[in-house]
Amino acid sequence: MTPRVPKLRYSTDELTRTWQSASMLMDYPDAHLMSHLDLLGRVAATLPAKLGTGLQETIDHLRTRPLPESETDYVDTFDTRRRGCLFLTYFSNGETRKRGLALLRIKQVYTKAGLMLAEDQLPDHLCVVLEFAATTDQRAGLKIILDNRAGLELLRLHLRDIESPWSGAMEAVCATLPPLKGKDHEAVERLIAEGPEDEQVGLDPYGSPDLLPMPGGA
Repeated sequence: MTPRVPKLRYSTDELTRTWQSASMLMDYPDAHLMSHLDLLGRVAATLPAKLGTGLQETIDHLRTRPLPESETDYVDTFDTRRRGCLFLTYFSNGETRKRGLALLRIKQVYTKAGLMLAEDQLPDHLCVVLEFAATTDQRAGLKIILDNRAGLELLRLHLRDIESPWSGAMEAVCATLPPLKGKDHEAVERLIAEGPEDEQVGLDPYGSPDLLPMPGGA
């Protein structure tokens, strides 16, 4: 069954360019990314201002900072702060058994679409999800994003509040999505107040062979 997702205000091509650009920009900065900044800038210039401006802000910052400084900033932003976590199911499930099940469901979506991840990749990493949505299955990828919307919004607010150079790319991603509604607002407020759950059980279910219901009833 095709995942049910709301109609978005931007075209399929605009979503693809935005999500793929953001996937590259939100990943760990390295020489490969630096060599593609000019191309990403040209892509950003073709997008509506609400999408392209944020991407360009991140591009400009990365272009003007020495790579070692960007690497250090990236680790400090995303690897040492809970609210800067790029693993989407962490926000909705914390370190609980439920997160392992959520990871397995996402992996099943990828497998059904013919995407096989490297062994060291978790399927809920924002860059992986955005790349999948941009290049493999836009509707299924969008459903994964929307299922984790509260965490995505918390990440956006966090990057904005600390004036992160990656805030622009995150704003562009969120600008492609429908406006937050009541349930999502409540989930964001709860995350801000309480943070993700913490059960300390690890992620053992991730490797379980048990079959789980596919998102969307597929």
